[in-house]
Amino acid sequence: MKHKGLLIVISGFSGAGKGTLMKKLIENYDQYALSISMTTRMPREGEVDGREYFFSTREQFEDKIKQGGLIEYAQYCGNYYGTPKDYVEKQLEEGKDVILEIEIQGAMKVKEKFPDTVLLFVMPPSVEVLQQRLVGRGTEKEEIILERLQRAEEEAEGIEEYDYIIVNDDLEACVKELHELLDKTHESMQEQYHPKNYTELIENIRAELKSLVKGEK
Repeated sequence: MKHKGLLIVISGFSGAGKGTLMKKLIENYDQYALSISMTTRMPREGEVDGREYFFSTREQFEDKIKQGGLIEYAQYCGNYYGTPKDYVEKQLEEGKDVILEIEIQGAMKVKEKFPDTVLLFVMPPSVEVLQQRLVGRGTEKEEIILERLQRAEEEAEGIEEYDYIIVNDDLEACVKELHELLDKTHESMQEQYHPKNYTELIENIRAELKSLVKGEK
């Protein structure tokens, strides 16, 4: 009998490399399915509707909310983001581990509705690396980068709500660690698997973000 899949929520600061990490995980292992979010933000260069996101107008998105067609939704930097319900439920029933890449506000809503959800937070090794990644994208203006750093400062206060922390430094090692962690969860281990203690890193990143954002205001 095919087991039901895990519902996995992955969050992290903008620029932490969540998208790259998820794509590599899905390339390397066939048990995962990445849920496609619906958003009202404009597509970035190279993004395709129905692949990276379902792009919609605010009116279309709000209609979806009224119909109860989203597992969760939230506003981030002026745009709506949400998770379509039908796709997720179908993949879970087929035994796939479904990954939702959403921000912290939405993650808490999913955990409330689905208590067995596994919450993972992806962090950069430092704030300096985070800033370099945001600038390196070349897709956003300076004020948007500052807005994302300010948002990261807010999100840093909720990291302890997550079940596991993954530091995205070496991509291949990070993908392997993440897969092993989820495998252990699948084996119904009751105790949480914490390969490392990240308390000091969390506190350092919080302090660096506060200092950086305060200095750029």
